[in-house]
Amino acid sequence: MSHIAAVPPAAPGTVDIPIGGMTCAGCVRRVEKAIAAVPGVAAATVNLAAERAHVELADGGRLPDVVEAIVKAGYDAGTHTVELAIQGMTCAGCVARVEKVLRAAPGVVEATVNLATERANVVLVDGTDVAAVAVAATRIGYEAKPLVQEDAAAQTDRERAARVAEIDALKRAVALAAIATVPLFAVEMARHFIPGVHHWLVGAVGEQPWRWVSLVLAAFVLAVPGGRFFAKGVPNLVRATPDMNSLVVLGAGAAFLYSTVATVAPQVLPAGTDNVYFEAAAVIVTLILVGRLFEARAKGRTSEAIKRLLTLQAKTARVERDGQTLELPIAGVVVGDIVLVRPGERVPVDGTVLDGSSFVDESMITGEPLPVEKGPGTSVVGGTVNKAGSFRFRAEKVGAATLLSQIVRMVETAQGAKLPIQAAVDQVTAWFVPAVMAAALLTFTAWYFFGPGPQLSYALVNAVAVLIIACPCAMGLATPTSIMVGTGKAAELGILFRQGDALQGLRDVRAVAFDKTGTLTLGQPTLTDLAAVEGFAEDEVLRLVAAVEGRSEHPIAQAIVDGARARGLTLPAADGFRADPGFGAQATVEGRVVAVGADRYMTRLGIGVAPVADAAGRLGGEGKSPLYAAIDGRLAAILAVADPVKPEAAEVVRTLHGAGLTVIMVTGDNRRTAEAVAKALGIDEVAAEVLPEGKVAAVKELQRRHGRVAFAGDGVNDAPALATADVGLAMGAGTDIAIEAADVVLVRGDLRGVATAIALSRAVLGNIRQNLAWAFGYNVVLIPLAAGLLYPVTGWLLSPMVAAGAMALSSVSVLTNALRLRRFRSPGS
Repeated sequence: MSHIAAVPPAAPGTVDIPIGGMTCAGCVRRVEKAIAAVPGVAAATVNLAAERAHVELADGGRLPDVVEAIVKAGYDAGTHTVELAIQGMTCAGCVARVEKVLRAAPGVVEATVNLATERANVVLVDGTDVAAVAVAATRIGYEAKPLVQEDAAAQTDRERAARVAEIDALKRAVALAAIATVPLFAVEMARHFIPGVHHWLVGAVGEQPWRWVSLVLAAFVLAVPGGRFFAKGVPNLVRATPDMNSLVVLGAGAAFLYSTVATVAPQVLPAGTDNVYFEAAAVIVTLILVGRLFEARAKGRTSEAIKRLLTLQAKTARVERDGQTLELPIAGVVVGDIVLVRPGERVPVDGTVLDGSSFVDESMITGEPLPVEKGPGTSVVGGTVNKAGSFRFRAEKVGAATLLSQIVRMVETAQGAKLPIQAAVDQVTAWFVPAVMAAALLTFTAWYFFGPGPQLSYALVNAVAVLIIACPCAMGLATPTSIMVGTGKAAELGILFRQGDALQGLRDVRAVAFDKTGTLTLGQPTLTDLAAVEGFAEDEVLRLVAAVEGRSEHPIAQAIVDGARARGLTLPAADGFRADPGFGAQATVEGRVVAVGADRYMTRLGIGVAPVADAAGRLGGEGKSPLYAAIDGRLAAILAVADPVKPEAAEVVRTLHGAGLTVIMVTGDNRRTAEAVAKALGIDEVAAEVLPEGKVAAVKELQRRHGRVAFAGDGVNDAPALATADVGLAMGAGTDIAIEAADVVLVRGDLRGVATAIALSRAVLGNIRQNLAWAFGYNVVLIPLAAGLLYPVTGWLLSPMVAAGAMALSSVSVLTNALRLRRFRSPGS
């Protein structure tokens, strides 16, 4: 059985279906057409390397119809059956309701419910979250539980078992083919190249008896180990949708049938043409099986990143329920469970620590080698490793909602994406196999009517060589294998491509714009300066200003509050708080109107800042952000807040310059402060004093001047700019909104990830170009050679056996080249 890759659950309205049995780009095209023809399918893309179809269903679209279309096209749709226990049903009406809601759940192909046994048999697309399906029944008032819980790690084990089974089957097929092929090949080669062997064989065995032995051996090779080609190739020929298997069937089948006629009824052939090619038919099948074996092994390595991610997940969890501590499968943990973690164990799901303390290794997320201290109120992430100590925590995100599951989902989505470059490849491969068959027919005709004698033999051999040497597999694998390995490597480096086409988009960017606070800086500002104007006391101003800022969640506001508390000041209550994003905030404190913000806020309030202009200039020149405080309509003080620049920021700017990119900083800070930071880092351009709503306009202006622009940010106010940029990169430590708006997520929040992501995108696209050059070049050069184009000049002809070897190596060459991306290193590492 063909290997079927497991995939995580897709979003509502979409489904990812594992596809088994695809061997070439022609298969991809055929499956896409079959799915697209199903009523209610809005779009469908198929990935040969990932072996899955991404299907978008419109209103009225039915998953069972899609699965049926895949099977009718001659391929396997990866499904399995699970059993749910359903409680609360009382009548046939309940059965109908439960069946209806289960069938409507994402990933469900069919569902049947039995009232007597209170069981539901549900057919799911491989990788569907069983717990999510059970929730569908729970929502309408019934209690539903999977009788056998299966988590992502178990799905991975099933996937690995399927891969091993496929490789084992190919090993057996190669061994059987080799046992029958080796004597055929050895005798034929010896007859041609070792003097005396031919006469010895004729004398000892006889020409005709040896032909019958050869027929039996070749028939065994084609029927048993080579039966897989005929099982798929013949039906596709009948349907007039030929694929790679069809080319093998035509090539090896033609050689075998011709040889059989020459053996059984040589009189029906023209004189001098009753040659046999049993060894060619057998060697063709054997070599292509060897190629498939190498290909299957290499394909397994392209998805190793996902396997490694899933091995990070704990398989069981220790949960407190009803006064007892139970060890449950990971899929049995629900939100609200109290989970106990002991030393050396992996944290099973995401949550918040209730009691206890420990140090947890979070390097899988942050990349930092030092364990992080955990205590009551701190968050923990599933997959991280508890070092010393134990603690209890409340489960808050389980199943597909955990960070690790989301990371796996992002990687799977990116690996299954089709880049724009693939569109041209698809157009060519759609016609490739029919074109090869036409070329073989033309070759046969040309040699039969215009070639030297015996014409029929030459025509057959060269036509077979054309059929065998063509390799649409290499073209079909050229792009997706590079994407799979590249995005997997990116995940290891803490870079998640939420959108697969961001790989190609990043390669083409000409400028990179950075938000300042929290992106270029640590995002942890501190109060560095405070100078009161005449008539005001510093501590009194700071006490009132901090009372206002205590109502804000802005990092700068928190820095002022922390500064006041560091001086031991007690903060009074603030009433009537009103924030003006990008400007400042105002409130009434102890009967006094207190305002704090940027110089533009003071201008809006009609308060002059000239008395502290010199101080503002000095602070801005030092890279600090000046703020102004006003009390009852009078300027009261100037404050300064500084946010330390990230240690790696200057190195990243230098690396991007080395890659030929322009670097820009976009910030709401005043120009003097922004330019001081930019100068220190070597940044080319500054867009300063940009309000949150102005970041989109700033990005559009940069696109107008520079072309394609990438934007890196981390805050809520960066989300529109991230979405507007050609490629948005969100710092993983940032907000969920920013991450959702971005195309690429830098999980570790390390700025070096920006340069690494761009370098990796260039490496992946370069690798794809190499693969395509090889795949197309191979076919463009060798098909004419196999047809005998050089024969009139050099006398060279290509044996079908050599053609089979070349074809077997072509796909393996593409896969091997793609696997080189696993050795990619970050710039400067």
